Amino acid sequence: MTDTLPPGLHIVATPIGNLGDLSPRAADTLRWANRVLVEDTRVTGKLLQHIGAKVPMTRYDDHSSDVDREAIVARLGSQAIVLVSDAGTPLISDPGYKLVRAARAAGHAVYTVPGPCAAIAGLTVAGLPTDRFLFLGFLPAKAKAKSDAIAEIAQVRATLVLYEGGPRLGDTLLALSTGLGQRDAAVARELTKLHEECVTGTLAALAERYAEETPKGEIAIVVGPPLEAETVSDDALDAALDAAMAKFSPSRAAAEVAEQLNIPRKRAYARALERSK
Repeated sequence: MTDTLPPGLHIVATPIGNLGDLSPRAADTLRWANRVLVEDTRVTGKLLQHIGAKVPMTRYDDHSSDVDREAIVARLGSQAIVLVSDAGTPLISDPGYKLVRAARAAGHAVYTVPGPCAAIAGLTVAGLPTDRFLFLGFLPAKAKAKSDAIAEIAQVRATLVLYEGGPRLGDTLLALSTGLGQRDAAVARELTKLHEECVTGTLAALAERYAEETPKGEIAIVVGPPLEAETVSDDALDAALDAAMAKFSPSRAAAEVAEQLNIPRKRAYARALERSK
């Protein structure tokens, strides 16, 4: 790589733990940048020191103002400015998309220097389906908001990937188990570091394991897709509905049977209305 960079915004992925994962291209981009935008100058300062780079740093995070962003964009026509996060790929559950959008709107070039990402790393070691997945970032901290967020994605037929901190891990696993039911999952932590581990099991088993244990480090939770529902014949559905409607209203009976047979509530309710006529 030459000792100059084209002006514009350069999105650079940094190691999530092991400094050996910094690519040569990422290192050169950091060395030859005019300025590096960082979440924490202490964290990125150690990385720059590691590669022998002396580049001015400016803090940029979710609390940065519109004025701060406009000042950065104004420099992109003549300067190569790098955006990094504390670890991993910027914009993945990190601030930055507004800056990228503003840079593009102003007609400036935006470059990517890809590399480590905890969500992808967790997905690769979990042993769960990878053909379709949904990244959720961090779930809300408050119980009701967390439960509502889980309910929104309960029927998504994809592997789920999310981040969590050690102190909230047990509560989050319990909420996932309650909202998603019996699914295979994995808790991957300290990825690429000395004490890397990936613990697998059902959501219920993992929730029980981490109910009292508070692991250290950054954590990625990977949850398998919903189990395939067994085919339920109309005769079996009718029998279950008749038994339920002997005790409940058609609506309540449909809800009970849908959960019991793991079928769409809409199908059970339509059949219950027919049986009640």
